[in-house]
Amino acid sequence: MVKIKRYWIQITSLLLGNSYVKGFLEGTIYNGNLKKICFPGLNCYSCPGALGSCPIGSMQAIALDIKYKFSMYIAGILILIGTIVGRAVCGWICPFGFFQELLYKVPLKKIGIHKLFEKIKYIILFVTVFLLPALYISFDLGLDSPYFCKLICPAGTLEAGIPLAIAREDIRSTLGLLFGWKLAILIGVILLSMAAKRPFCRVLCPLGAIYSIFNKVSFYRMEVSSTKCIRCGKCKSTCPVDHTIYENPNGLECIRCGKCKKICTSSAVKSHFGNF
Repeated sequence: MVKIKRYWIQITSLLLGNSYVKGFLEGTIYNGNLKKICFPGLNCYSCPGALGSCPIGSMQAIALDIKYKFSMYIAGILILIGTIVGRAVCGWICPFGFFQELLYKVPLKKIGIHKLFEKIKYIILFVTVFLLPALYISFDLGLDSPYFCKLICPAGTLEAGIPLAIAREDIRSTLGLLFGWKLAILIGVILLSMAAKRPFCRVLCPLGAIYSIFNKVSFYRMEVSSTKCIRCGKCKSTCPVDHTIYENPNGLECIRCGKCKKICTSSAVKSHFGNF
């Protein structure tokens, strides 16, 4: 029942996080009090239906304004979530992660992603979310943009850029090379997601990079019995991020989705809340 339960939670998260229907109809963005709340997964602030804020977008806003009064709020929320469940948000809540899993069901030839590429998301996190905004504050270099959102994020293009462009002629008239670049990234991620498991989550997502840091120390733990596990490889074959859980039960890439528990014929994989 893990698969059915998780998919229902993913769908519910998507609908609840983007339930401002008026925004889609009128091409507007919700700016009410709920926008002060961070949605746990990667969900664009500018999506017409979004009720909350994106953690990555909010972090960049903080980095670009050292006087921002909620500067500790975003960090505290991410630390709290990470400490409790680690990267389970990626496996259960994130709409863009769910979108990639659906794309992978398209019957195309499948390919793997080299583990080395999974390190890129940490570089993106450091450079686009922390370093460049810090340089703007420290040296007044004029680099005052939310770099990841503006230059890379395909979720923003899918959830905000395209819907707003469809709904509003004034926005369509201003589209240029930057939108073309972002659209190319989105198309690339979509095509790659049909062939590889969650490529954006594993290679590019800075939010996934943040949550992954807590996998080793979070209260929610994965555990593999060394006496029961026969290393048949079924867990890796069903894993949405191609993680070998019996080698590293609480590795950085594990999104705690529970599919390995469901498929394990020897009942070697367990999850629980407890100390480490």
